[in-house]
Amino acid sequence: MGKAASPNLLQGTLDLLVLHALQRGPMHGYAIAQSIHLMSDEILKVEEGSLYPALHRLELEGAISSKWGASDNNRKAKFYDITVKGRKTVAKELKTWDRLSSAVHRVLAR
Repeated sequence: MGKAASPNLLQGTLDLLVLHALQRGPMHGYAIAQSIHLMSDEILKVEEGSLYPALHRLELEGAISSKWGASDNNRKAKFYDITVKGRKTVAKELKTWDRLSSAVHRVLAR
């Protein structure tokens, strides 16, 4: 995700993407990044330097929880799961995102 975008917009968007990805089930960090990358038709690439602070922030906010487990290649990994609060956040933020992206589209179309 580019550095030219506003940090607040970028942070909020990344949080929404992470929470949306976790609605599919618990995942470790690398799997979350891969999921976002694949769901975006390989356009969005979430770097570790952005992902892990977002995961930490979301966990502190109570939007996600975590526990240690084994990854597919049998390595120790921290798995993240969306909480009830996180699901409510996704619903709210999707409405905000739809309104914002629609407004940007209207401006760019003129």
